[in-house]
Amino acid sequence: MLGRISGETSTAVDWVRVRESYPLQHPLLNLNNASVSPPPLVVQQAVIEAYRFVGKNPDVNMWTGLDAKLPDIKRQLATLANCSAEEIALNRNASEGLSVAIFGIPLSAGERVLVSPWDYPSALAGWQQRQTREGIVVDTVAFDLLASDEEIVAAYSSAFRPATRVLHLTHMIHWTGRVLPVARLCALARERGIITIVDAAQSFAQMPISFCELGCDFFVTSLHKWLGAPIGNGMLIINRQRICETWPLLAPFDAAPDTVDKFDHWNLGTYNSALQAGIEPAIRFHQAIGVANIHARLSALTRYWTARAADINGLRIHTPLDADTLGAVSLFSIDGIDAARLERTLRQSFSVHVKYRRVGQLEGLRVSPHIYMNEADLDAFVDTLHAAAKDAD
Repeated sequence: MLGRISGETSTAVDWVRVRESYPLQHPLLNLNNASVSPPPLVVQQAVIEAYRFVGKNPDVNMWTGLDAKLPDIKRQLATLANCSAEEIALNRNASEGLSVAIFGIPLSAGERVLVSPWDYPSALAGWQQRQTREGIVVDTVAFDLLASDEEIVAAYSSAFRPATRVLHLTHMIHWTGRVLPVARLCALARERGIITIVDAAQSFAQMPISFCELGCDFFVTSLHKWLGAPIGNGMLIINRQRICETWPLLAPFDAAPDTVDKFDHWNLGTYNSALQAGIEPAIRFHQAIGVANIHARLSALTRYWTARAADINGLRIHTPLDADTLGAVSLFSIDGIDAARLERTLRQSFSVHVKYRRVGQLEGLRVSPHIYMNEADLDAFVDTLHAAAKDAD
């Protein structure tokens, strides 16, 4: 066994076995798992076998073979997310799920949507498109990502307007890993009759999450980041009370049902069903370790490397390291050193892959280890960071 039941401490998990369960990352030390993570070997094998199965009789094996398992997969995902399986739609990624909400929520000219500058760029672009085409109003709330939860809640509260109809929230900010007090913000929105969208692309499967406890209307995530499902799998959860009134992104093949099925990926037409065959083994792998253990491990890895790098002159960490919600994602910069250039140096000279991120005045390198990594990997990263920073002085 990889570990024990979720809720036990991380000492119950054999992290060496976990590492052996993943493909070797080569030639780069992969510290950009927040973008897309490698699936465990058992997930890769399931997809390969499913793809071969499809090839034997595609029209039959895809639709009546692989797709017949999707209702059960939804039930398993519902257990992870604490929602009803009848509220889950499967798609390709969080961006697609966000687009369903952004373009599907009925709004009239003059009605307002509240976003932040820290939300995902394509989501902001979607709202701007609706503003240009339909005359809705997009408002932006301002707050510092290192501010307290109370300050952030106050900033959102003061930004609501009488015509605000939608609140778009990001649970874990992908730029820095900051986790927002989303449940509190959704409660404020409910009091005002405001629809809520939660982008949980980074937080789902990285930490314990409950759709019911968050209290949002739309919950969007990618399954190929922290759950370890095959690349190209996403999940959209819609509160059953919002399903009927929300327009699907793509017109359904059959008469539009008043169920979550109208948002499912099969409205694309033909797609690669074999990719979804890897969701179930990814769930089993994730549950064998336990989400509480996973979150504790990822938090420990982030605190480990940042502590080891603390003696680098001018190092700035743009992520609150003392937060209970700290996970794998963090952002750093070094005073006087160009972050984009440092990213290239780490990759080209030291075979270390981190991600340059910039939004507004915030700029730095995002670091995101995964559970298949260990302290020795992070020692190697920090050693190269010391050397690269010294060369850049």
